[in-house]
Amino acid sequence: MERSILDQIITTQKAEEIARLNAIEIIESLFGALNERERNILSRRFGLHGFSRETLENIGQVHNLTRERIRQIESSGVKKLRQLENLNEYIKGLRKVINQLLEEHGGLMEKGYLLNSLVKFSVEGITSRSESNEDVHKSHLEFLISKLLHDDFEEITSSKYFKESFKFKYQELDHLEELAEELLSEIKNRKTILKTKEIIELINNLNARQKYSEKLNIPNNVDISGVLKKEFFTEDSDLINANKVAYALLQAHKKIDQNKFGDWGIDEWREIKPKTINDKIYLILKNHGKPMHFIEIAEKINKSGFDNKKANPATVHNELILDKKYILVGRGLYSLREWGFKNGTVADVIVEILNNAGQPLTRDEIMAKVLEQRLVKKATIVLALMDKSKFEKIGDKYAVKQV
Repeated sequence: MERSILDQIITTQKAEEIARLNAIEIIESLFGALNERERNILSRRFGLHGFSRETLENIGQVHNLTRERIRQIESSGVKKLRQLENLNEYIKGLRKVINQLLEEHGGLMEKGYLLNSLVKFSVEGITSRSESNEDVHKSHLEFLISKLLHDDFEEITSSKYFKESFKFKYQELDHLEELAEELLSEIKNRKTILKTKEIIELINNLNARQKYSEKLNIPNNVDISGVLKKEFFTEDSDLINANKVAYALLQAHKKIDQNKFGDWGIDEWREIKPKTINDKIYLILKNHGKPMHFIEIAEKINKSGFDNKKANPATVHNELILDKKYILVGRGLYSLREWGFKNGTVADVIVEILNNAGQPLTRDEIMAKVLEQRLVKKATIVLALMDKSKFEKIGDKYAVKQV
């Protein structure tokens, strides 16, 4: 198989090619053609100075100029860069890489996904880097793509189907829009969240996917595994590398999102974007998969960073007590009722176990079943079985005492 352009750049480590992926160095070189005021205005306007983008009004106050005059200087500065004779020498390597990435993702990539991919493939991305520096690098990349590679790529900002994204300049998106619409309808009908593998299988079986197979069956040569590591989970890189078009569609879809634990669904669903403290408790417990102490739940909520609201352990405890979908299974430990846990004392649990069995059970059999529903010491179970008002011993087995 012929290696992709990106593979060639990375594996051969050609200094002149790799340098073209370093957006910060590219812009620093290109800005040498601008005067000091033009450099300052463009840096502030597009967040190239390590801070957030600034408004025309704020920049005007710095330079004692009107908003309109700042707009004019911004426009003339970008025009001057576009007219540089050696511009292509600086951006052709980046253009090649973006072409390769977009091609393998079906011609459309959500802005953040594309920028993250480019950062990982840059010289800076090969070595460790702080998050703030990554943001600076992304702002430089975005400037280059939107302002200097505008003849090749187009930014989507107001699509019915897609978030802010980049696409090939003259590529039609009708087939991707049809795929996005059918996918949304299918997920709404299922009314359940899906793992990445499940939702990719769903996409690959859609009618639109089969209808446009010639457009969507694209060779996969670029390894994007470095972009797939999340804070709380890591995607299956082999799966994603083999299904980049489907994954790009998920990343770009305006109504479909992924929660902190890797599950996909409609962006308004509470399991995707939890709104209340109760939503967060449920999501944390469900993904933990086993009972948790209420203090640990609060800590997990705060660590997960759903929003800027801090979870207080006392508030979490109150929610757990008041909502019937949570069950107290030990000292301060709670589980989900949907896991099969029951309310009541250990003795109550034993009574239900024996009644469901329809016959006497040994102490070990009872212990095993109780421990499936309660996180208690075995001695506590033995003590409960000694209550002669509720249980009677028949040989080496126990039964509910008949009144």
